[in-house]
Amino acid sequence: MPVAITTTGYSYCHKLNHRLSASLSSLCTAKNPMVTTASSSSTASNAGAYTTIKETVTCEKEIKKSKFIAIAGPISNEQSAHSFLNQVKDPRATHNCWAYKVGDQYRSNDDGEPSGTAGKPIHSAIVSSGLDRVMVVVIRYFGGIKLGTGGLVRAYGGVASECLRNAPTCLVKSKVPIGVEIPFDLLGVLYHQLQSFQAEDIKQDYDTGKDGITMVSFKVDFDRVEKLEETIKANCSRELVFYKH
Repeated sequence: MPVAITTTGYSYCHKLNHRLSASLSSLCTAKNPMVTTASSSSTASNAGAYTTIKETVTCEKEIKKSKFIAIAGPISNEQSAHSFLNQVKDPRATHNCWAYKVGDQYRSNDDGEPSGTAGKPIHSAIVSSGLDRVMVVVIRYFGGIKLGTGGLVRAYGGVASECLRNAPTCLVKSKVPIGVEIPFDLLGVLYHQLQSFQAEDIKQDYDTGKDGITMVSFKVDFDRVEKLEETIKANCSRELVFYKH
């Protein structure tokens, strides 16, 4: 259920009708559940801000005649991870080993290498990099010389680490979906503030609310929510109701 926040100190707010709930729910479409190799104790790391890579990057190394090619790319969920894997893997290669991380959820695969010698060190490289929502696929073309367990761990982990180290990164801030009931004559003030705070996915529903009032829903950076509400309050002389999921 949405949480109601008013510009006054009142603790009570009327319930949203079904249309309003649907309007806000459209801003919070549930993503496919992730498959993880360990139980996820918290989803806190999915909130706030995270650093990921901007684009797909590659790194190639030859170790004892085996060629290792690491390919890293940004992902958003399990489905996009599978899509990325299908795009970059080489069916002609000896192994296509991989790992990805999205918040507390992750998965890895040794693809025929001895257990724990490929997928796990790739995942460790992702964790050590401090990056999130990223996948690394390491393609190996066997050169005829066995590396041993330790050699494989160093090879897969090393090429994955170097690939991520050289990747351009960016900070991504989570967006908070918000709705506000506002009189028509204050729409200009509201839209001016939404533009100033770089709000996104702005939608207006004239059929929701009471006479002379419309519902405006939008998304804003998580660290700008409080300041935006305060600014809107300061520029509007009437009681407004904000709704957040």
